[in-house]
Amino acid sequence: MAPSAMNTSSKSKEQQEIDDWLPITSSRNAKWWYSAFHNVTAMVGAGVLSLPYAMSELGWGPGIAAMLLSWVITLYTLWQMVEMHECVPGKRFDRYHELGQHAFGEKLGLWIVVPQQLIVEVGVCICYMVTGGKSLKKFADVVNPNGPQIRTSFFIVIFASAHFLLSQLPNFNSISLISLAAAVMSLTYSTIAWVASLQHAGARGAGAVVDYSMTASTSAGRTFNFLNALGDVAFAYAGHNVVLEIQATIPSSPDKPSKKPMMRGVYVAYLVVALCYLPVAFVGYYAFGNAVDDNILITLQKPRWLIASANMFVVVHVIGSYQIYAMPVFDMLETFLVKKLRFKPGWPLRLIARSLYVAFTMMVGIAIPFFGGLLGFFGGFAQAPTTYFLPCIMWLCIKKPKRFSRSWCINWICIIVGVLLSVLAPIGALRSIIMNYKSYKFFS
Repeated sequence: MAPSAMNTSSKSKEQQEIDDWLPITSSRNAKWWYSAFHNVTAMVGAGVLSLPYAMSELGWGPGIAAMLLSWVITLYTLWQMVEMHECVPGKRFDRYHELGQHAFGEKLGLWIVVPQQLIVEVGVCICYMVTGGKSLKKFADVVNPNGPQIRTSFFIVIFASAHFLLSQLPNFNSISLISLAAAVMSLTYSTIAWVASLQHAGARGAGAVVDYSMTASTSAGRTFNFLNALGDVAFAYAGHNVVLEIQATIPSSPDKPSKKPMMRGVYVAYLVVALCYLPVAFVGYYAFGNAVDDNILITLQKPRWLIASANMFVVVHVIGSYQIYAMPVFDMLETFLVKKLRFKPGWPLRLIARSLYVAFTMMVGIAIPFFGGLLGFFGGFAQAPTTYFLPCIMWLCIKKPKRFSRSWCINWICIIVGVLLSVLAPIGALRSIIMNYKSYKFFS
C-alpha cells in the first residue's frame, strides 16, 4: 500500500476532505521537473544581484570560500530533508514543522520550527514586495528618464495587485507555469548581470585600475561589514523553508518513493544556482571592485534597454518567488482557521484570508521600504538555522549515526558553521541598520 493511501486509511472522512482542500496536500501529481523549477524559483532570489557587493566586503579569498562552502553545505542539508520526508514507513512529513515535531516532540517541534520558518517566509514575501516595486520603478525611470518621479510606494501597490489575483490559485501545482517563468527569468537576469559586467571589464582598457580593497576605513567597520556580507551570502540559500512542501506534491509509493524524482529536480536546481550565483558574484566583483552597488543592475547603466529588460525579468521572477514562499503560509493560516477555529473550508475563506495576507505584506513593504536591511538581521536568526544546521540536528535525532562516524562528524561541522553564522551575521546587519538609519525614509 502506498504511503499516501496508508495515511488516508487512518483519517476520518472529514479530516481527509480538509487535507484535500489545503494547498500543500491537495495535489500529489507533480513531476520531477516541477521540483526543479520550484526550487530554482525559491532559491535564486533577487538577492543574487547583491552578491558582488557581498564579495566586495569579503575579499577574494573569503568571498570565494563563503560562496562555495554555502553551496556545498546547503545542498547536503537539502538532501537530508528530502531523505527524511518519508523516514517513517507509511507516513509523509509534508511540512517542515511536521518533521520538526517528529524529531523534537509534538510541542517543542512546533516552537522550534514554526517561528523561524514564518520569519523567513513572511519576511521574504515583504522583501519581494519591496523588490518588485523598486524594480518596476527602476524600469520606468530607465525607459522614461525625463518623466515624472513617482514614489516607490505606488509601484509596490501595482506589484501587489497581481498577487491579490494569483494568491487565489489553490496549490503548488496550480502555480507551476508561474514558477517556471520565474525560474527562466532568474537565469536570464543573472546572465545579463554577469555578461554586462564582463563587457564592462573588457571595455575599460588595460590601464584602468580596479580597487579591491575594503570600503570601510576602520578595522571595526571592516569587521562588521564582513559579518553583514556573510549574512548576505547565507540568505541567498533559503529554499529549505519550502522544500518539504514542494516534495509533498510528488506522488510516492514503496516502489517509487518521492525522494528519487525530488532529488533529480534538486540537482538540476543546484546546477542552475551555481550558474546564477557564481558568475554574478565573481565577475561582478572583478569588473567593479569595491565600487559596486548593493544591486549590480544599479551599477550597470548601459545599455539602457538591456538594464530595463533585466529589471522587468526581476519583476516576473519575484512574482513567482512570492507565491512559492506564500503558499506554506497560506497552508498554515488555512489549517489554523479550519482545524482550530472550525471555519468552513471554501473559496470565501480562502479569498478573505489570502487577500488579508497580501495586503499585510504590501502595507509593511510600503511603510518600511528598507525591509531588506532588516531581513538580513532576522534572517541570521531564522534562515541560517532552518537552512544550515536545523536539518543536521534533526538528522542526528532521527537517524542517530554512530558517534565519530563520517555522517556524525559532517553534521557537527555543519552545525558549528551554521551556529556561528546565525550569531555573527545579525551583528553585522544590525550595525549596518544603525549606521544607515538616517537615510531610511518611511512611506517613501
